[in-house]
Amino acid sequence: MRPCGAVGLGLLRLGLLLAAVCGAAAELHTLRYIHTAMTDPGPGQPWYVDVGYVDGELFVHYNSTARRYVPRTEWMAAKADQQYWDGQTQIGQRNERSVKVSLDTLQERYNQTGGSHTVQWMFGCDILEDGTIRGYRQVAYDGKDFIAFDKDMKTFTAAVPEAVPTKRKWEEGGVAEGWKSYLEETCVEWLRRYVEYGKAELGRRERPEVRVWGKEADGILTLSCRAHGFYPRPIVVSWLKDGAVRGQDAQSGGIMPNGDGTYHTWVTIDAQPGDGDKYQCRVEHASLPQPGLYSWEPPQPNLVPIVAGVAVAIVAIAIVVGVGFIIYRRHAGKKGKGYNIAPDREGGSSSSSTGSNPSI
Repeated sequence: MRPCGAVGLGLLRLGLLLAAVCGAAAELHTLRYIHTAMTDPGPGQPWYVDVGYVDGELFVHYNSTARRYVPRTEWMAAKADQQYWDGQTQIGQRNERSVKVSLDTLQERYNQTGGSHTVQWMFGCDILEDGTIRGYRQVAYDGKDFIAFDKDMKTFTAAVPEAVPTKRKWEEGGVAEGWKSYLEETCVEWLRRYVEYGKAELGRRERPEVRVWGKEADGILTLSCRAHGFYPRPIVVSWLKDGAVRGQDAQSGGIMPNGDGTYHTWVTIDAQPGDGDKYQCRVEHASLPQPGLYSWEPPQPNLVPIVAGVAVAIVAIAIVVGVGFIIYRRHAGKKGKGYNIAPDREGGSSSSSTGSNPSI
């Protein structure tokens, strides 16, 4: 049984948490472990990496270079004792040896003698909002589903013919019972403990800032919805058309970390140029009491150049009229030379027209 419905293990990549991009509304707490082994990791890179996440937060790490489990959060470093780290290190080293054997076996089954190949294990458990639990264990090879465990049925599903020998081996070896016990009991127990360890950090909520914009090109209107600065990591961003979710037509950029410990994501969709008002972006996140709906507002015509042009014209006209009036008054003054100017009401003489501004 897949943890996120149609989302497969083939989407797994090192550092990308599968379940954080789906099912956020139903999950209360999550625990994930991802083991990745590579035949060609690159210069100076470890060939095996083991990472753990609580509620989407990376909290432990192990690799084949350091060969020790280490904390990746302050709360984990403060709460777990040395006995815990020694025990986890032994488990990490044991998993490293086991995955190396698996990587060699898979290359033999696929008749591969070279090249870059990757095997990934993902397992974990969830505590849902209604109090129920969910657990899963899956394996992928070269980015494609290989085999998955259904804990409720205690069966294995081989995604490709090369996985059938593994399915048979695990079923005959009684692996299913031990995995079911781990996922339903041990995993959930430790998840609750980790949540208690990091409750101050894991319990915080940062609301996403959402922006929607559109760009038209080649007869297509591309609408984009970006959510920025949210925490915790799980979020669901979807496009609606006339109130219906258009999941198949949308493209997501994934959920990426910011430098301040928050996250951002974006989702785009293509629409007809005249249909922009039919679309809404819906955002579901733990920080929101209810899903937020955001619409695209087409840009309004820019009136600034028009207003500025009118203002310049008015000023120009005023200057022309003012200069003309000054010339007229100067000419009129010359004609009236030799006549006495009538006194004003206070008995003084009125000011000369030369250099003075006419009253309005």
